[in-house]
Amino acid sequence: MDFFFAALVGFALGSIPFGLILTRAAGLGDVRQIGSGSIGATNVLRTGNKGLAAATVLLDAAKAAVPVLVAEALWPGTGGVAGVAAVAGHCFTPWLAFKGGKGFASAAGALAALAWPAMLACAAIWAITLFVSRISSVSSMVTVIAAPLVAWALGYSQVIPALIAIAAIVLIQHRANIGRLMRGEEPRIGSAKKP
Repeated sequence: MDFFFAALVGFALGSIPFGLILTRAAGLGDVRQIGSGSIGATNVLRTGNKGLAAATVLLDAAKAAVPVLVAEALWPGTGGVAGVAAVAGHCFTPWLAFKGGKGFASAAGALAALAWPAMLACAAIWAITLFVSRISSVSSMVTVIAAPLVAWALGYSQVIPALIAIAAIVLIQHRANIGRLMRGEEPRIGSAKKP
């Protein structure tokens, strides 16, 4: 039952669509009607409001970190389940017909709560990959794939199953990006938009 309650808390908090809530509150309409149609920070940034995008990153990360910490405090050993459920809640929120964001910010929040040194190492991997590739989706996918290896290298083997599950969810949510990458159509940061 402990794992069930941890998953319930994680999914409930993870399902809060902060990107949509913030853009609507700011009078910017429905963020799902622009860009990728996602509710995540990258799409919020396409509204032109950097402050809202930053707030979305922080809230999307927090809604995965908090349930991990709560679950570990109430039901020790269930933090990984709560983290996976929170990322799933963000990506497949019942409030938006089980559609949502790509899950990367929530994945980062879960990792921070599960093993913060691994999160710092993964942040460096993300930054280096973004600098080299100039493609946001590539840096996100490389980082979630690397996370279980980083956790293992730093001695956090107990969180590896959760990180593998989280990586699978994030990669599934990036399937359209993968298709564009294979066709050479994925946009690079700073590149001009096609007419």
